Amino acid sequence: TKPLIDDDVVHEPPPLAPLTIWGDDIENIVDIQQKYKATTKYTFPATIECGELGIASDDEDAQLAYITENAMAIKTKMQENGAVVLRGFDLMKNQPGFQKFYSGLGMKVCLDPLHSVSARPTVDGKANSPVYEAVNKESRKNFFIGMHNEFVGTRAPRAAAFVCFKAAETGGEFLIADGRQIFLDLNPDVLDRLYKRNIRYSVMELPFFDFIDNVPEFAQEPLKGVIKGLASAAINAKVDFSVDLRWGEGGYDGARMLQARAPSQPPIVRHPVTGEPTWFCNVHSHSSQLRKDREEIYGAERFEDGASQINKSDMFYGDDGSIDDADLRHMDEVTMKNVQFIKMSEGDVVLLDNYKCLHGRNVFDGTRKHGVAWFEGWEGEEEIKSSLYSEALP
Repeated sequence: TKPLIDDDVVHEPPPLAPLTIWGDDIENIVDIQQKYKATTKYTFPATIECGELGIASDDEDAQLAYITENAMAIKTKMQENGAVVLRGFDLMKNQPGFQKFYSGLGMKVCLDPLHSVSARPTVDGKANSPVYEAVNKESRKNFFIGMHNEFVGTRAPRAAAFVCFKAAETGGEFLIADGRQIFLDLNPDVLDRLYKRNIRYSVMELPFFDFIDNVPEFAQEPLKGVIKGLASAAINAKVDFSVDLRWGEGGYDGARMLQARAPSQPPIVRHPVTGEPTWFCNVHSHSSQLRKDREEIYGAERFEDGASQINKSDMFYGDDGSIDDADLRHMDEVTMKNVQFIKMSEGDVVLLDNYKCLHGRNVFDGTRKHGVAWFEGWEGEEEIKSSLYSEALP
């Protein structure tokens, strides 16, 4: 059995994740939705089975040759279908083979978009490693990771490859959903409200300020101003996007907290290669109300350290208004209607377009070892764009 990792490899640091491509505003968003609804049917995802190619599951040389020779066709499938599920390849059962896989495809690795905010652990435990852990911690096993596109502030990978090195004994499925279909399935009134008002996320909560209540009342507001100013300067110096801090209560056990909100952004964007409108909104993972609803099914989130508490999130309209519970439930229902639970075995890979395909993770029991590599782009991107993008799109 080959080792999961190669202890002798020293990694060069990949480039930062690319800036998010928000694109131009989409005029008459509901009319666009209805035109696509009447003319479009998506096939999601594409699947490639090693056994159906006439290649033995243990013939890694032949598998790599197939990947390399068919790289453009596989990447085109990723663009057309949103994701490609590859099954039965022994090549990707360890990190060196997985890296050969995406190198053979011509994918260009980048740093995790969380790089400027916090350090996601790598599979081999080495600095600058391009393969990251995909939320395998035992302490997070009962946390259902809601559907989301991967982006932090101003940065979003163009694509990703999720690999299974060891499947959990129970559960732990990798979840995918087609953002284009979610866009089509949204209630037009909800879609119109969201797009006109935009959205913004609370990306951080600092629940450590109950002591302020013990300060004389006349000194509380000046003290809050000083704390907010210091915290704002520290956070904005660390991240590469503007953060707006707001005082609130609730958080953890009703604690007084500072909530950090990211800039306003659109919930739907046109895909940078194909031009199709796609749902690019993390309400399913970021809404505190939807997470509370899931606690009734899976149990309470286990925030066992300070970092976990700080990383609590929420979502609002772009003008800071609260989103109606009925609209949240609708977005949850539309999202879950489109979720596919992908049970991955060792060596299986899901290659996905980060703008078209949302991803998440089911709860699990046992030991789970999945990894992910993020990509800033790929070889042949302009050629694919010229063949798939149509100026005649509505």
